[in-house]
Amino acid sequence: MFETSHINRRRVIQGMGLSLGLVSLRGFEVAAAAPAHFTHGVASGDPLSDRVILWTRVLPGDGALVTLTGRWEVAEDLQFKRVVISGETTTGPERDHTVKVDATGLQPATNYWYRFVFNGVTSAVGRTRTLPVGAVEAFSLAVCSCSNYPQGYFNAYRDIAQADIDVVMHLGDYIYEYAQGVYANPYVVDSLGRAVVPEHEILVLEDYRQRYGLYRTDEDLQAAHAAHPWICVWDDHELANNTWHSGAQNHSDDEGDFFARMQMARKAYHEWMPIRTPAQTDQGPIYRSFQVGDLADIIMLDTRLEGRDEQLDYRRDLLDAKRTPEIFEETLRRNSERTLLGEEQFHWLANQLAASKDRGAPWQFLGQQVLMGKINIPQMTQEQLASLTLPEEVRSYVLGTLQLGAYGLPLNLDAWDGYPADRERVFSLLLELANNPVVVAGDTHNGWAFNLQTEAGVPVGVEVGCPGVTSPGLESYFPLPPEQMAALLQASSPELVDLDTSHRGWSKVTLTPEATVSQWRFVSTVLDREYTVNETEPLVANVDARRFS
Repeated sequence: MFETSHINRRRVIQGMGLSLGLVSLRGFEVAAAAPAHFTHGVASGDPLSDRVILWTRVLPGDGALVTLTGRWEVAEDLQFKRVVISGETTTGPERDHTVKVDATGLQPATNYWYRFVFNGVTSAVGRTRTLPVGAVEAFSLAVCSCSNYPQGYFNAYRDIAQADIDVVMHLGDYIYEYAQGVYANPYVVDSLGRAVVPEHEILVLEDYRQRYGLYRTDEDLQAAHAAHPWICVWDDHELANNTWHSGAQNHSDDEGDFFARMQMARKAYHEWMPIRTPAQTDQGPIYRSFQVGDLADIIMLDTRLEGRDEQLDYRRDLLDAKRTPEIFEETLRRNSERTLLGEEQFHWLANQLAASKDRGAPWQFLGQQVLMGKINIPQMTQEQLASLTLPEEVRSYVLGTLQLGAYGLPLNLDAWDGYPADRERVFSLLLELANNPVVVAGDTHNGWAFNLQTEAGVPVGVEVGCPGVTSPGLESYFPLPPEQMAALLQASSPELVDLDTSHRGWSKVTLTPEATVSQWRFVSTVLDREYTVNETEPLVANVDARRFS
């Protein structure tokens, strides 16, 4: 187990002098006593076989908005007696005092230790690892998503920090954009002290920076970043709820220009996340790929912003449009122009799959945001419907949606189910150009496992949906006993192999030349620092099977 020092957000660094304040420190307060302050730990990400991104945030001792110059070091040992590469770097207010370095010249499949030194002050130490080349016997990923600060403690991140894995894959909703009290657990806010900063919905660059800063004061998130390299993509809440390429459900005309808001959200993401990007001040297209020796190609997609057309909506496009469910279903399934990826990303994916197949990689591992497997609205009896205890703000919508269960309509139009023609195009690519596709998804806060298949029933591959770190799942909207809810969903959704509708945690996925093995690790609670972990029985997809056995 790797342990790293971290900043305790409840501790005030002692010393005389002027306080730097909550804004500059993004979440907690220290006194201006040291020559420099590392305010949010360290992180690494986007590993390749010879390089990795290193990240930290550092302020001058007096909090002045000035440029700082310091050093970074990468070593083979924790004591830094064998430094293999180092360099000089600068930061300042134009990048929110974050530091991002692409450390090159490293060896494949090697653990390294890294740190930063500014004004004679040394940061916490992090550990990272490069990707392998050549023959690979096994490669393990921690797949996670949906970490909502005012919903509970990040116990899943603590478990990830202690896990024996090669890389953390975060599939989005790393932060949430909502105002104080919106999509929050009042007990967590009032009794556990996990209120958001700023209190209003985040709209401008300073807002997004403050929200990232608040999340990164969390000691468990810092530990997970310091223990492993991360590969990340955004989902909607790093931007705005239910984003598509030209708008979002949670963006209105009185909140300013949507595209300006997205530019600011992307800039803050670029600053605060350990991600490699060609842009210096703005996170451009986020889809990219990684080679894991001769074993796999990791292909990260943007199913949220890059090419997504606006979501369909049952109320607007069925009820208000006075369509019958049958006509709506025909419109949904036959509209080939609506896309989730966009043409440019679709062709990029085709090229990535073709290259992976040509080089003989057994696995094509697709990391993306929303479920690809088909989930239909469960058919519930009147007694079951009447037994649902639902919050007033969602009661009419949930009950109205459930009334459509008899028509075989999808449960979630924001997922690939809302873009079935585009999904069929992707499935055609996977059948033609992939050896063994494995898809992972976040977004729903629950654990899912699918045997993916085309509309005609041809097996395509497998998918694992990871549970949320803290965000509540289906149990909040369909408060039936978990076993009963699972049975209803599996009855309506033939591709669904396994699911969990009531626990938070993460997915461990291990690739070998022979099989993909997936397990969920569920934490017993997010409302207490003390918790236990339940690891589920493995789901196994053997090579060339394209399904879980």
